[in-house]
Amino acid sequence: MAVTDPIADMLTRVRNAISAHHDTVGMPTSKTKVALAKILKEEGFIEDYTVAKGSGPQGELKVALHYRGEGDSAISGIKRVSKPGLRVYVGKGEIPRFYGGLGVAILSTSKGVMTGKQARTEGVGGEVLCHVW
Repeated sequence: MAVTDPIADMLTRVRNAISAHHDTVGMPTSKTKVALAKILKEEGFIEDYTVAKGSGPQGELKVALHYRGEGDSAISGIKRVSKPGLRVYVGKGEIPRFYGGLGVAILSTSKGVMTGKQARTEGVGGEVLCHVW
């Protein structure tokens, strides 16, 4: 079955794996998903990610989830903002500070996928992909 929103599919897989206390989660890969995983790793929300050859035409992205003491996940919440039916774009002065600066807004800009903080320093706006806290 074809997925109409691969980014939302990735975020849902991660959210479901966290609620089931899995150590890793696998999904079909794409450049955007790898860029999202890279940002999540840099911000400390996941342990690591790997891209492996899959059985299909595209590879498989494996994400190792990060848990803190007593099994609490590093990701408390993850929300898709811009959807195929309603795209959300922001200018360089309108980039949201999410969860009082504790959360991360991830944007797709003309300079690549980056956090809201990086986009502010670069002086670019773009499409708000998701919020992670």
